[in-house]
Amino acid sequence: MARLFVSDVHLGAGAEAATEQFLSFLREQAVAAEALYILGDLFEAWVGDDDEEPGNERVCRALRELTAGGVACFALHGNRDFLLGAGFCERSGCRLLPDPVIAELDHERVLLTHGDALCTDDRPYQELRSIVRARSWQQRFLALPRSHRELLADEARAGSRRHTARTVPNIMDVNDVAVTAAFRAARVRRIVHGHTHRPGVHELQVDGQPAQRIVLGAWYEQGSFLRYEHGRYELRTLPRH
Repeated sequence: MARLFVSDVHLGAGAEAATEQFLSFLREQAVAAEALYILGDLFEAWVGDDDEEPGNERVCRALRELTAGGVACFALHGNRDFLLGAGFCERSGCRLLPDPVIAELDHERVLLTHGDALCTDDRPYQELRSIVRARSWQQRFLALPRSHRELLADEARAGSRRHTARTVPNIMDVNDVAVTAAFRAARVRRIVHGHTHRPGVHELQVDGQPAQRIVLGAWYEQGSFLRYEHGRYELRTLPRH
């Protein structure tokens, strides 16, 4: 059976078309898979496990139905939904994995990561990432009333859009040195990640050995997933009608 990988689905209010497409993906493709791996940013925003956005709740219910049917579902934190916690797991049936994590796919060790930690040239973002991923910061944030957290999340998204607009695109892509370091540290020859919204398969050499980096696409304009079965990796798109 196949294993499927998605990232950067960015579901939530204002993303109704993407939500409907992702729900169809769960019913039509994922239901026949052995496992689904969500490599971060399933949601455009997640202000805590008391999140009540109706579209997010529909997604959680659909994931719970998928896992109840026997499909294993794993999720990593992204830069938009790093507050996913035990409550999300309870609602969705997903299992949260650390980022990065090594998965064994038919006896091959493959490094799975959201990918933002590889974008080391974007120093302002990396500084922010180190702050919001700290447990102390998250505890203080989650102690705020949900309405306050939602307002702060809106402000953070607006700041992210401004940062993206004024930053040279290549700075927000992965850093080659960071990628090589990740291959060496994990002792793998394949990395699968998202975050950059630049889907593709990159062949490279690490210490004289062939290696491969597979980048998942975002779901803003169409669906995108990676299918793995019997040693073969295939990036696929789902056109939006």
